[in-house]
Amino acid sequence: MDDEQIRQLIDAVDDAGVAVMAVYGREIAVTQKADDSPLTDADLASHRALVAALESMEPRLPIVSEESAEIDFATRQTWDRYWLIDPLDGTKEFIKRNGEFTLNVALIEKGIPVFGVVHAPALPEGPTTWWGGRDSGAFKRVDGGVVERIRVRQLPDPDRAPWRIVGSRSHGAETFEAFCANLPRHERVSMGSSLKLCLVAEGLADLYPRLAPTCEWDTAAAHAVVTAAGGDVLNAETLEPLRCNQKESYLNPFFIVCGQRDGRWEQALEESLALPAANAQ
Repeated sequence: MDDEQIRQLIDAVDDAGVAVMAVYGREIAVTQKADDSPLTDADLASHRALVAALESMEPRLPIVSEESAEIDFATRQTWDRYWLIDPLDGTKEFIKRNGEFTLNVALIEKGIPVFGVVHAPALPEGPTTWWGGRDSGAFKRVDGGVVERIRVRQLPDPDRAPWRIVGSRSHGAETFEAFCANLPRHERVSMGSSLKLCLVAEGLADLYPRLAPTCEWDTAAAHAVVTAAGGDVLNAETLEPLRCNQKESYLNPFFIVCGQRDGRWEQALEESLALPAANAQ
């Protein structure tokens, strides 16, 4: 994507964030989707705003959204490039009004998230946007201020500084506990939505093991930011890069986000995945 397309995309996501915040500021009506996950007017308002903007930018490019995902795999298999969006990632956090929710837009090429924008419109420090791509590097902007280039940090010596492990605010797992139990000295940070991946991208966390279900739209945008910042998003079992649009289901395998590969956490991950709780997923 060129600079003008990036600007247009960031502006579109910012505008969708304004639509989300209009709902955030009033009583939130919640319904349940077929999978029992919550749905609000904000999900739908963001979906409509993002789809309209993307269709204007790239009229011929297909769009997959969490709120319009009934596209059969036979069709999706024919796509080399498409948009993958989550209009409101962290709906549970949105309902709790803790600010830890995001709008996610990713450009996918041949199964790889090559560009992504993550926008958090309700953080205490102000609306915050992360973006990055294969050819552009990774960046962060807070409350319309200075654009900051971001990068993952080098994994510290745990005897001098603890590793920082980020986990879900709403989804705990016995497998996650087992993983952490086998790590060197570390501290934990809890966070909702795709913000967890962004913490790794900007060097505020070292590892994010996701050992519970997610879908591709939950992760693709922040995945692109992480890789643009020098990190990796890896299949937890194979330690190969996570891919999109490889199967009928949109479900991700378990995965781990890292700023740096290290045999100590790789061994801990292997041991945690061998537990019955992991195999039962």
